[in-house]
Amino acid sequence: QVQLVESGGGLVQAGGSLRLSCAASGRTASSYAMGWFRQAPGKEREFVVGMTWSGGVIYYKDSVKGRFTISRDNAKNTVYLQMNSLKPEDTAVYYCVARPSTSATTVEEYEYWGQGTQVTVSS
Repeated sequence: QVQLVESGGGLVQAGGSLRLSCAASGRTASSYAMGWFRQAPGKEREFVVGMTWSGGVIYYKDSVKGRFTISRDNAKNTVYLQMNSLKPEDTAVYYCVARPSTSATTVEEYEYWGQGTQVTVSS
């Protein structure tokens, strides 16, 4: 079992920045692929970014490329999502995810999910 706890969400004006953190606990959490999804009101959950345990392969949703950066500290079992130049359309609940294999981009492929953290971007 792997437990994921997100933090760092909040309210920010358009153009601002936030950094989300996801602390993972449980067996072999540092060897898992991890990433982030988000879900806006009335919309389906969508993939944002993912990376392998080594950080060697990273996938970004096209609309966040150049603005969002994922990183991880395996010594702390923590993954981060730095979000810059935020836009109102980035408003959503952001979920940290993990899977014991290579990175992936669909909801069905991720076994472990955090509880979510709200990000609200005002115009």
